[in-house]
Amino acid sequence: MTERRSFLSSAGAAAVYSLVGETPLAKAATANDQVGLGFIGVGIRGSGLLQDFSKNPASRFVAVADLYDGYLQHAREFCKDHSKQEPHTTKRYEDLLNRKDIDAVVIATPDHWHRKIVLEALEAGKHVYCEKPMTWNLKEGPEIIAAEKKSGKVVMIGSNPKTTAMAQKVKELMASKAIGKVSLIRMANYRDDAQGAWKYPIPPDASPQTIDWDRWLGPAPKRPFNAEHFFRWRCWWEYSGGVATDLFVHALTTLHEVMQVRAPQSVVSQGGLYFWKDGRTVPDVLESVFEYPEGFIAQLCVHQKCNATAPTLVAYGTEGTLVWERDKIVVTAASVDKDIQMYGTYAWPKAAKEAYLRSKGVDPADPRGLYSDRPSPKEIKVEAGPNHSDFFIDSVRESKPSRENATEGHAAAGAAHLANTAYREGRKLNWDFASNKVTS
Repeated sequence: MTERRSFLSSAGAAAVYSLVGETPLAKAATANDQVGLGFIGVGIRGSGLLQDFSKNPASRFVAVADLYDGYLQHAREFCKDHSKQEPHTTKRYEDLLNRKDIDAVVIATPDHWHRKIVLEALEAGKHVYCEKPMTWNLKEGPEIIAAEKKSGKVVMIGSNPKTTAMAQKVKELMASKAIGKVSLIRMANYRDDAQGAWKYPIPPDASPQTIDWDRWLGPAPKRPFNAEHFFRWRCWWEYSGGVATDLFVHALTTLHEVMQVRAPQSVVSQGGLYFWKDGRTVPDVLESVFEYPEGFIAQLCVHQKCNATAPTLVAYGTEGTLVWERDKIVVTAASVDKDIQMYGTYAWPKAAKEAYLRSKGVDPADPRGLYSDRPSPKEIKVEAGPNHSDFFIDSVRESKPSRENATEGHAAAGAAHLANTAYREGRKLNWDFASNKVTS
């Protein structure tokens, strides 16, 4: 208790912390030690990664692969305008794996392609940055972990919140027991528009002439050309795990980082498709409860049609509560317990009640002594740090361990896959992470 009180006192009412230190960008890059990058998949998220990596002077854009002409054209335009580089463009990602001037590939394809491209890239001797979720299903995780270890290359999964300065500060607070023993964590993501439900606009030129549809399907079930499936692929189980593998994975990766735990041991889920009845097969509302062997549960919720707001994370501990909002952390210490149980004395005779109060050191005539001391919330602000992508470049250049390796990627994606299975089958699932075995 003293340690926690001391920490909160020293934090001040609105302390500002910098966890940046020597950033991955601190060391200047020369042409000889730039990392040659190939981008595989440059749709919405892939374009965002182009922007992120373009800000790092140690990045050199060599080639881009995608199956839609419009995405390739946008990539050429972006690179010309922002990085002054003109990468080679192709519809065959294998061309990138065969190039000796590419050191690493950045994969941002739909989920159903991740495993195949990651494995082939590692076999080709490339470092790999793979957008989350790492896998399309549970069984793919151990295969990628084994390939990562065999290759000796850097594999980094793209769940950005994990390496933020905010997450690192929350991890520090948890490790210091700032709120005591945590038994419950809540994380939620609420969306209120078509964009948040993945109903993205479809380009007018979308057709079999501009999209290599059969190749895009890959391991997914064969079907006639469907532009909606190509541009809104998260809406169908054939290519995605829906809200769980899109949004739960970010939350789970962050949760595992700040709590310094590996993976949940069980999960139960409920939800349904309640609003976006547009032909999609994945739910638009999902709530899952994950139980961890360290002795706490995490409640995760996604709702794709409501205007509520929620903090990034709320942690409930024996000695306080921590709320991680977008740009600040608020820690509220628990009230000092005076061990006065008044509720149970409401029906006592007056004399007995007064005697009880005196035994607790409270003057019956002065009720102020009944109330616990309520500490003021402590607000902590944290300065922003490097991008997630910067850590990948740093790991490749300096031969440092990945900040989000395949084992961590499997822990988060695997838990999300189990949440989906628990929802679809209506049962609680137990997970032995070491063996990847699931029981109920």
